[in-house]
Amino acid sequence: MTDNIKNLRTIVEKAWEDRSLLSSGETRQAVEEVIALLDNGRLRVAEPVAGSWKVNDWVKKAVILYFPIRSMETIEVGPFEFHDKIPLKKGYARLGVRVVPHAVARYGSYIAPDVVLMPSYVNIGAYVDSRSMVDTWATVGSCAQVGSGVHLSGGVGLGGVLEPVQAAPVIVEDHAFIGSRCIVVEGVRIGREAVLGANVVLTASTKILDVSGKDLKEYQGYVPERSVVIPGTLPKEFPAGSYNVPCALIIGQRKESTDRKTSLNEALRQHQVAV
Repeated sequence: MTDNIKNLRTIVEKAWEDRSLLSSGETRQAVEEVIALLDNGRLRVAEPVAGSWKVNDWVKKAVILYFPIRSMETIEVGPFEFHDKIPLKKGYARLGVRVVPHAVARYGSYIAPDVVLMPSYVNIGAYVDSRSMVDTWATVGSCAQVGSGVHLSGGVGLGGVLEPVQAAPVIVEDHAFIGSRCIVVEGVRIGREAVLGANVVLTASTKILDVSGKDLKEYQGYVPERSVVIPGTLPKEFPAGSYNVPCALIIGQRKESTDRKTSLNEALRQHQVAV
């Protein structure tokens, strides 16, 4: 951590405890600088560290503090008008990002070179790494982390998280494939090269059951690397009777011998699962 980052962190932490400091020019400048560093990818809300992930909660604090120091303003884009506190991201040609109308990314989100944004939404604090695609009507919530070579299919919803500040954001690791209309929220982490079939819903409490072997394995909040996952249900007893509740089923693994570019869809088709 550089001296400048350490200084920014100190200022943000003090302002978090004493909001009156937001009237200080030094504090406001520090918060603005943190958001600028998020916007250009030099700072992240969460980052991979030694095979795990570290949440930089002070950065999330800066995002939250950014709102009260901003004023509402009208943003005009051709015939379209918006009214908000956060400006839109700009300079896509310089960044090497393909943006299809009507994709929207907020300032303070990082979009890496060679990313494709179909008509979609990327919120402040989010990170989308190189060669990933955010497909039509997909949403990358505030602070969500998306690795490189990831495909977020149509209608995917990655939940955002700002508070509690210590909570981990949704994380989708490199080369994962998230099928149509999947929902991933509450800090769930999708392991590298994992494949989620259409309509999988994962929350922090969703049971993720590996049924691909003789012995059942259970996970919560994490999909292991290269897992192929489909929606499932589990019977549960309630006072009014027995009903099925959602779960997720790991039904196999992506084959390493299959080329990444084709294995995303093929991994599902091999198990006769809808993409």
